[in-house]
Amino acid sequence: MKSWLLQRFTAVYMALFFVYFIAALLIAPSESYEEWQVWMRSTPMALATTLFFFALLGHAWVGLRDVFLDYIKPFVLRLVLLNLLAIGMIVMALWVVRILLTGGA
Repeated sequence: MKSWLLQRFTAVYMALFFVYFIAALLIAPSESYEEWQVWMRSTPMALATTLFFFALLGHAWVGLRDVFLDYIKPFVLRLVLLNLLAIGMIVMALWVVRILLTGGA
């Protein structure tokens, strides 16, 4: 049940973020890269973007984990793949944090 709820909450958050992001771009498009950076580095937008990426990673983890558990029957192979997936997700999370904190530099 927890996985199901996590999957639904992350999907709803990502959908709402996407709608807001597109609406903001359509209503007040940035005229330059500098304006885009100021908008993306504002505290509310940086927080919302960070939450979006963590929701995306959580959503992907639950989905892929369920696929591995359902379709990969050999226990050792499943364990190895789940560990590789976890390592990959952690690396991606650290990469996102680095990008958001440094502006991609």
